Amino acid sequence: MKAIINGRDVELKTEKTILELAEEMDIEIPTLCHHGGLEPYGACRLCIVEIEKNGRRELDTSCTRYVEDGMKIRTETEEIIEKRKVIAELLLARAPESKKLQKKLEDLGVTETEFTARDYDCVLYCGKCVRACKEEVGIGAINFVGRGYETEVDTPFSIDSDVCIGCGACAEVCPTGAIEVDDEGSTRYIRYFNTTLELKECRECGDFFSTERMIERLKAEEEFSSFAEEYFDLCEKCRRNKEMSKFLEVKQ
Repeated sequence: MKAIINGRDVELKTEKTILELAEEMDIEIPTLCHHGGLEPYGACRLCIVEIEKNGRRELDTSCTRYVEDGMKIRTETEEIIEKRKVIAELLLARAPESKKLQKKLEDLGVTETEFTARDYDCVLYCGKCVRACKEEVGIGAINFVGRGYETEVDTPFSIDSDVCIGCGACAEVCPTGAIEVDDEGSTRYIRYFNTTLELKECRECGDFFSTERMIERLKAEEEFSSFAEEYFDLCEKCRRNKEMSKFLEVKQ
């Protein structure tokens, strides 16, 4: 399969999205909703590119569109750059207070927006947190609820989730920083989703290091089935210290 991207000929042996091809060729395409470990979603629209094939020209999201034989792809035309700026301004209007988003959009030359800012709690509805929880963690503790302007990301019935394990994957992938995970004493708070979880205390040092639900989840995983119970009672630092002590004993 042969294609042309930004005037460069390329031959593909395996199926790839346009974004994947661009990354391999060190061609930068901006994204917000894309994550390498998640299925393509195309929600933010920042990754749009121009595609020409059989005399037909169109714009499409590079994270969801696969390269086809004979395609001519352009990632930085004047039209694309202008449309990305408009999209960026719309996103900024949704989360005007997000420093994380502001920094990302500065690379596109967008530092302010002409669109009316609305109180969206800095949430873009890019779906990253929902997909990470479902696809990577395998829990599905959060989802989209409501329709249209009333759409939100939340737990079922907007109450403390009884299935969330408190791993923080939702906060890790959030492009605006709207989701925060705070540990206070023996409790972990995921405030955006009104969820609290108890933390486990390390048997050696007394520090709180993980949620009880995360520990139980790990115990149920096949790859951890042979681990001694002691492994789950220690924080990472104390585990390393234990292993080092055992190593030194053997060396002596």
